[in-house]
Amino acid sequence: MAENKIYDVIIIGGGAAGMTAALYATRRAMHTLVVSQDIGGQAATTNEIENYPGLGVVDGPTLMNNFKSQAEKFGAEFAMAEVMEVKKVMDESNKPNFHVRTNIATYIGHSLILAYGLTHRHLGVPGETEFSGRGVSYCATCDAPLFKGKTVAVVGGGNSAVDAALLLAKLCPKVYLIHRSEKFNGEAVLIDQLKQHPQIELILNSEVKEIKGEKLVKSATITDVADKNKIREITIDGIFIEVGFVVNSKIIEGLVELDERKQIKINLNAETSEPGIFGAGDITNISHKQIIISAGWGATAALKAYEYLQKVRGFRGVTIDWGLSKKPTTLATPTDPAAAKF
Repeated sequence: MAENKIYDVIIIGGGAAGMTAALYATRRAMHTLVVSQDIGGQAATTNEIENYPGLGVVDGPTLMNNFKSQAEKFGAEFAMAEVMEVKKVMDESNKPNFHVRTNIATYIGHSLILAYGLTHRHLGVPGETEFSGRGVSYCATCDAPLFKGKTVAVVGGGNSAVDAALLLAKLCPKVYLIHRSEKFNGEAVLIDQLKQHPQIELILNSEVKEIKGEKLVKSATITDVADKNKIREITIDGIFIEVGFVVNSKIIEGLVELDERKQIKINLNAETSEPGIFGAGDITNISHKQIIISAGWGATAALKAYEYLQKVRGFRGVTIDWGLSKKPTTLATPTDPAAAKF
């Protein structure tokens, strides 16, 4: 890659959404750059993925490396870098370019796909990092079946925590729900179900102070919020941390419209409020944060970015993607000579 090269599309994010977008963009012969600090995102930290169709059970790193290899096969380039700033700059023909400044270089693209995901908020307690993927989970939808017949705990007080506890109670004989307050922020109907469920024990006004185990999680130490000397130890096989996400919206504030959670607002075409900028995956306001859903949105974003560029260049975008088995060479040449520079 070259810093002075102008890409058809720059994709920020190397997770399921970003790499699927890269695959679909390169298959449209778009010069594509993926900018990310890592490959795979959250999925790459998952030991076992059982809900990706057609693969049975696969570990996250393997699945994400396969995503990357497939995108590279068709010509995707990768810059392992941290994005510091994104801004729109009009070129000499008054068409927008997007400048992506990173800690190593600045890259320019005719279109942009924002797919850099979310970061699960952590408790920051001893044992949390050590046992991540070995009893500590941040996704009940993903990992609940792995704990069937076992005793688990859920930490949190919002809808995601309540949903996780109710889901786990269908599979586990005992579920602890640990919340630092007496009040929940979830839906009233779900909270009623939670309080009445015979398999769920509420531990309120309490915080997890340590997660313990050997090779796998074995227990958690809990303290009372008001009285730190009031300590309880619970024996568990797993603990689900459901305390929300950390959203990095700083790099795109003022560029695209965000919702009340600072997630990127997109429509059904993966379009943001700014023409030429598309969104995909967990960083957007989609309702479910799952690998396969993020991948689907990545494909949509890439195809819509292609259509956007074709329209700008005076062409109609192709809407099917069958039968291409080798690396494409170039985008179609526009009929409008004035558009050829873009």
